[in-house]
Amino acid sequence: MAVRMNKREQLSVIGASVLVVCFLLFQFAISPFLEKKELLERQLELKMTIFADMIHLASEYESILANNKNLKKIYSKRDKNFTLFAFLEQLAGSAGIKDSIAYMKPSTTADKYSDIEFSQVEMKLKKIKFSQLVSYLHMVETSNNVVFVKRLGITRDDKDKKSISAVLHVETVKS
Repeated sequence: MAVRMNKREQLSVIGASVLVVCFLLFQFAISPFLEKKELLERQLELKMTIFADMIHLASEYESILANNKNLKKIYSKRDKNFTLFAFLEQLAGSAGIKDSIAYMKPSTTADKYSDIEFSQVEMKLKKIKFSQLVSYLHMVETSNNVVFVKRLGITRDDKDKKSISAVLHVETVKS
């Protein structure tokens, strides 16, 4: 049973068929291709950002390694029998505050990410002048033994308004 169509109807059917074929071609061939291309471009951009971050982190790591080598060189120049406790006590004698030491509590801790051990001393100084504390802190921080004041608490004595008490937490890498 053949359907007879005039020229105008034939053109309409052919046009509609071409439109349906173009739509299907776009929907199942071109559109997925463009989406895949966009996805790959985003992934490439993300990978390039990650790569740039990796390069930046690598340079930071190299500078940390170089700094670590410098610190190891400094620590190797330190006296073989160096102890933080004795060092702080000797500096207290030089600063004239040895008699003001209420207590000194040494301890050691290990870094959980590396094999580095830290030597720490908690030290309480009583009835000292602020200028004596500043002098002592300057001697501790500027020594060639790479010693750091990690925490410092200062309180004014209630009885003698001209004197203070201080609790120091001093740290260095254990030899």
